[in-house]
Amino acid sequence: MKAIRRHDLFVVAPEAWHRLLAGRPDLDGVPHVATWARDGRPVIVRRRFPGEGDHLPAGLPLPPADGKRRIGLAVPWTDATPSPPVTLAAARPAAPPAWHPTVDAVLALAAEYGVVPQVFGGLLWQRLTGLAYLSTTSDLDLLWPVPVTRRLLDGLATIDANAPMRLDGEVVLPDGAGVNWRELRDTPPGGSVLAKGLDRVALVPAGLDR
Repeated sequence: MKAIRRHDLFVVAPEAWHRLLAGRPDLDGVPHVATWARDGRPVIVRRRFPGEGDHLPAGLPLPPADGKRRIGLAVPWTDATPSPPVTLAAARPAAPPAWHPTVDAVLALAAEYGVVPQVFGGLLWQRLTGLAYLSTTSDLDLLWPVPVTRRLLDGLATIDANAPMRLDGEVVLPDGAGVNWRELRDTPPGGSVLAKGLDRVALVPAGLDR
């Protein structure tokens, strides 16, 4: 079993799609699934279910107009190839124009602290598929690699307070688990925050450098 993290992207081999879909009659006629396979769009790592240890636990989300269904897949490792993450800078063209000032402010903040935020959620899928995943109530979901500082999170909170959308997302720990950035910022020194991993959730210390 390979080391993977929540939100990692993988491309499934074309011939493997045929085998996967042949074994999933429940997906016959489901919008976008056949196109997903034909166009080689990535799938995303999801939380693992019992009994999936020898397969990649993957999924793909349908757009809100098609029910926002989350489709789970178990992909043999030999049929899956890692795909690079999508950075916020790369996803900017797919964001609504009203989001651009906020995106630019987040990118400037990230550059100041030498980190590269990645996207997941609606903006990721809108960037990868060209389909409509974002609405006026959508969040901007971001992954922040460690190390992050309290000053960076304070800056993010300032941007969030004036943004047309909610800035959501996680700080990604070295083991791949994610901690909600607001919880991390708001928990006092000595406290603990909930970290979500691939197989479990656990409380971890909420220490932050200035």
